Amino acid sequence: MKEKVLEKAKEAKEASRFIAKASTDLKNKIILRMADYIRQKKEELIEANKVDVRNAEKKGLSKALIDRLTLTEGRISEMIKGLEEVVALPDPVGEVTKMWLRPNGMQVGRMRVPIGVIGVIYEARPNVTVDVTGLCLKAGNSVVLRGGSEAINSNVSLVKILKEALKDEGMHDGVVTYLDIPNREAVLEMIKLEGIIDLIIPRGGEGLIRTVTENSRIPVLKHYKGVCHVFVDDEADLKMAEEICFNAKVQRPATCNAMETMLVSEKVAKKFLPKMLKRFEEAQVEIRGCEKTMAIYKNIKPVSENDFYNEYLDLILNVKVVKDIDEAIEHISKYGSSHSDAIVTANYDKAMKFLREVDSSAVFVNASTRLNDGYQFGLGAEIGISTDKIHARGPMGLEELTSLKFIVFGNGQIRK
Repeated sequence: MKEKVLEKAKEAKEASRFIAKASTDLKNKIILRMADYIRQKKEELIEANKVDVRNAEKKGLSKALIDRLTLTEGRISEMIKGLEEVVALPDPVGEVTKMWLRPNGMQVGRMRVPIGVIGVIYEARPNVTVDVTGLCLKAGNSVVLRGGSEAINSNVSLVKILKEALKDEGMHDGVVTYLDIPNREAVLEMIKLEGIIDLIIPRGGEGLIRTVTENSRIPVLKHYKGVCHVFVDDEADLKMAEEICFNAKVQRPATCNAMETMLVSEKVAKKFLPKMLKRFEEAQVEIRGCEKTMAIYKNIKPVSENDFYNEYLDLILNVKVVKDIDEAIEHISKYGSSHSDAIVTANYDKAMKFLREVDSSAVFVNASTRLNDGYQFGLGAEIGISTDKIHARGPMGLEELTSLKFIVFGNGQIRK
């Protein structure tokens, strides 16, 4: 097993030299061919995915995980559209971001270059296989993929298609390498390969990310959990607040940018909560409320201290009534995961205060947290949403998959 992981990683390393120097036109042709082949083999993909879904149901996996695992025609169309969006984006490789002249006449600048080999460890979602490949390839990187065992049939089928597109365009097919080894030891071997893999990006549950971060010898860019909040201010348009909160929780609860806690100003709680919570209950949302919430809306569960730290990824919602914006920000600072947080308010000063003081990868004013997404931000398909503060933060698109090197133009300068 150790030898197989090393062999596949070395294959990706070799391929990285070829994709790094590929022209924009060639990279775009490969990505479009990938999109075309996925379109042609849609039925084959759905059949492979059905096997994974059946196995997941037999194992009693959660509804949230099965939802993330399932490939529908709509989700396959989204994968194809994501690849086409990446093609339409400017190629960052070779971009000179800045140049300046030194007193000795030397010109110094910085140029965007591929990172090299990127290892991506993820769970459940087969669409990640395609999103990651398109972005890494356009940014001139090769990729070592290690998807979860629950999606192995879907991923093997997808990778076969992606490799076929690479070969048909004359590119080294090691640009996309997949570790089809289901046991945990494969991950632990993969994250030891410093000097071969240049960056590790884990996407999945808190346990996976902690394991990778604690054991990796390679730099890790974390796609960490999303404990996301929406704060309904006393100066909010309550109809707008209702739509934003409902969307943030219900539209797709199994995602990292779904709202887990709704904070409501005490000045509007009695007016806002009855209608809002009734709508949530009608959508099968389990509500866990603070004492003030329970006094306003009966027959809901009490929220515990630990609940505020939870990323449910399910139709469960914490609700807390707060005194004002300061208490809301304090709550987010204590319990949040620096992922996605929103305020609904008509007050400009409060909106700007929230933007300045809430330290998350994306902070929203009068918009749903569900919009924290590479495609929604115009970046194309994303490789993940980073909650780190160094190198990349928020949705990671093409630029975040490159590094910068210094370039120097001289005419004979030497150091004295």
